[in-house]
Amino acid sequence: MEIAVRAAGTDVAKARATLEKDLGFGRYFADRMFQMKFNEERGWHDAEIIPYQALQMDPAAMVLHYGQEIFEGQKAYRWDDGRIAMFRPDANAARMNRSAQRLCMPPIPPDDLVQATLTLVGQLAEWIPSSPSTLYVRPTMIASEAALGVRPAKEYLYFIICSPVGPYFPKGFAPVRVKAEPAYVRAVEGGTGDAKCGGNYATSLLAQNIAKSEGFDAVLWLDAKEHRFVEEIGAMNILFVVDGKLVTSPLHGSILPGITRDSILRLAADEGMKVHERPLSIQELTQGIERGVVTEAFGAGTAAVVTPVGIVGWGGKDYAISDNQVGPITKHFYNVLTGFQYGKTKDPYGWVRTVEVPARVA
Repeated sequence: MEIAVRAAGTDVAKARATLEKDLGFGRYFADRMFQMKFNEERGWHDAEIIPYQALQMDPAAMVLHYGQEIFEGQKAYRWDDGRIAMFRPDANAARMNRSAQRLCMPPIPPDDLVQATLTLVGQLAEWIPSSPSTLYVRPTMIASEAALGVRPAKEYLYFIICSPVGPYFPKGFAPVRVKAEPAYVRAVEGGTGDAKCGGNYATSLLAQNIAKSEGFDAVLWLDAKEHRFVEEIGAMNILFVVDGKLVTSPLHGSILPGITRDSILRLAADEGMKVHERPLSIQELTQGIERGVVTEAFGAGTAAVVTPVGIVGWGGKDYAISDNQVGPITKHFYNVLTGFQYGKTKDPYGWVRTVEVPARVA
């Protein structure tokens, strides 16, 4: 794929000064973006890196009316030696296309997806902060055709924007309080829970706001049929250490197949830890916490990597896991994954891809 590159003209010193601020998450945006267009006659075309700018969109653009929109979440890491790396971009490309298939959107050749991401990140090398901060990468596809009528659109826009970010949770790698939600649900089997589309997140906001008003950091989602089985935490997968075994919900259509989740399951199995992908009820979870059988819980996702869970709220009662402390297995997986991502330890899986930085950018 040929990618045209247009300069943004940003002062590099000014860009680096931005990285010294309190970054937060998703508050600042790099000065360039990638975009390409699709229509039925030409397929994907006009791939280019352009200055970061507002999108020009017709009020009748079908994404605004029927919600054909998908996205991904990735990160670029600056190593101590100055090299830039990304973690499993091929897996993000594959999931992007699975999401596209679910929402009747056109796939993009996986190699083109990876190339676009790595090329843009290389152009934005000056925007990538040092550890523990990162550059968050957000590929997005939207239905851009101006038309009304419930059907798949005939025109699409694919773009990538990037944001230098700090920790996803303000307190960083520390235990969070989660509320098991008794009424609202995130997704249902047969729906779009296993696709990364905006509608899944919009439906989560009400329960999230309620939980935060009650002093919790995130929602612990239960299944939509029985409101009984634990599925996800906030916008992440969740895993538990139960009687020394790693337990997580199976992927059955309502849960996003997380790349961090998959990486942890691979690591655990290779290290000899027993892994069970099985339903875990909220009753089994809370009783297991009380009995000391459930010794750790943690969320897994690109934004936060691994987030320890210290307290589960359910039925008006708080259940503290291991005295609300970070457990050794949680910390181990966090250290292993971030070690790979920041180039501090050797990656035996080939998950890390280093990024070529143009000489004029480096």
